[in-house]
Amino acid sequence: MSTTRFPKSVFGVGEEPDPRFTLANERTFLAWNRTALALIAGGVALEAFGLDLHEGLRLAASILLVVAGLVIPIVAWLEWKQTERALRTGNALPGARSSIVLAVVVSAVGLLVLLGVLLR
Repeated sequence: MSTTRFPKSVFGVGEEPDPRFTLANERTFLAWNRTALALIAGGVALEAFGLDLHEGLRLAASILLVVAGLVIPIVAWLEWKQTERALRTGNALPGARSSIVLAVVVSAVGLLVLLGVLLR
């Protein structure tokens, strides 16, 4: 049990799991961060290119993408911690909340863009 690694709430409990599982958990966390960067870039691009969409709906979609890009890394960090703790303590792995966040955001943005096209 190591108490010098951060965060102590994760690494201060249980036993070291198989490194492959820990590294897979980290790769998943990093993938969610890349997804967040893509969401932010998409939100900026949607507004910067000024596509011929209903202005208010385009702005709403852009804001939603950027906000999701800000929220998803936080949710991913919490999921990484829960998963790593579960691996260390031998408990069941938690579900993924970030997946539902992403699904809702992408659906909402798609709906806003569709309405933006139809109402221009």
